[in-house]
Amino acid sequence: MQYINQVDLAGKRVLIRVDFNVPLDEEGNITDDNRVRAALPTINYALDEDAKVIVASHMGRPKGKRVEEFSMAPVARRLGRLLKKEVALAPDCVGPDVEGLIEQMKPGQVVMLENLRFHKGETDNDPEFGKALGRLCDVYVDDAFAVAHRENASVVAVVNTAPVSVAGFTMKKELDYFRRAMLDPARPLAAVLGGAKAMTKLPALENLLEHADKIVIGGAMANTFLMSVGIDVGKSLHEEDLVPVANVLLKNAKSAGVKIYIPVDCVVANRFHRHAETKLVTTLDVPKEWMIMDIGPATSMLYREALRDCKTIIWNGPMGAFEMDAFSRGTYNMVSTVAQTYAMTIIGGGDTDVAVSNAGETENISYISTGGGAFLALMTGEVLPAVDALGGYTGLENGGTAH
Repeated sequence: MQYINQVDLAGKRVLIRVDFNVPLDEEGNITDDNRVRAALPTINYALDEDAKVIVASHMGRPKGKRVEEFSMAPVARRLGRLLKKEVALAPDCVGPDVEGLIEQMKPGQVVMLENLRFHKGETDNDPEFGKALGRLCDVYVDDAFAVAHRENASVVAVVNTAPVSVAGFTMKKELDYFRRAMLDPARPLAAVLGGAKAMTKLPALENLLEHADKIVIGGAMANTFLMSVGIDVGKSLHEEDLVPVANVLLKNAKSAGVKIYIPVDCVVANRFHRHAETKLVTTLDVPKEWMIMDIGPATSMLYREALRDCKTIIWNGPMGAFEMDAFSRGTYNMVSTVAQTYAMTIIGGGDTDVAVSNAGETENISYISTGGGAFLALMTGEVLPAVDALGGYTGLENGGTAH
């Protein structure tokens, strides 16, 4: 797989697929532009090489229709301010009008295409839509790791038409960090998994048994594991049908010599609400009409000790309902634990990223991934369709590598 700095860009039309699906407030203002900033090294490199830069992204889920609230206009303005140059917004992302606008571009200019998902062909990975995108450029650059796990036309089908297809610096950094963490890690390697649904994480846990030395589990998904060892979790969120699967996974971990940590105490509430009545109990003493909302202080200490000697830590998912202050301590304690280790630390997943940012520990994390779904897909060992289309990635299961 080639990268942007390995091909000639001078005077070329360079289509850069980025992930600018940024959060907006009710007035349409960007509340977090980290995804835009993450793509600046790739965009600036193309500009420095005297390219005509065409930026493409999706925004929200307009489901193949033009929905003005999902227009790329606010992002075009923000990108222009960050680049300190005008960024023209195209009337669409494909078609004669867009092609005409691009034909008039001069080296060093930037055009942002309108939302790719205004066309159904994007999410359908439609070959014709891919061809229409490919006609816009001489060089295609995929720098959108966050959608690398999706078979969308702008990251898969377009590769079949674009004269030259390469990866950008964000994509390279994501794959390099994950390769170091999963295929050649400094040990011990620990994986910390949280969040609400065990269903989305169990495949990753199964794959991690072949890579990790320790696995730490938190969030509502931990309730399913507690039930698998016979602990009553009251009215806590859990996945009944996955209890036997979790039990088998714990047994497989023991056979593989992988230590799995589950909560020993927890914060419980009488209802799912920020003003609910709360109490601290051991996991053996959860009241029948109450629900687990966060890991407790003894669990935080246990997890801190488990991670103390680790040289590599991968973390995806919060330890509790941290968006509510009363149930945020477990997640923020984990942020502190991970930030204070001497390990290489990689964090993925939007909620985890938010927690790290809120705690002011961003600078103390080795790498924060730009893509939650793609990050989890890598942990699971899946082939990423977008990167596979570039000819550079065969998944992390069975020792696959990025080249």
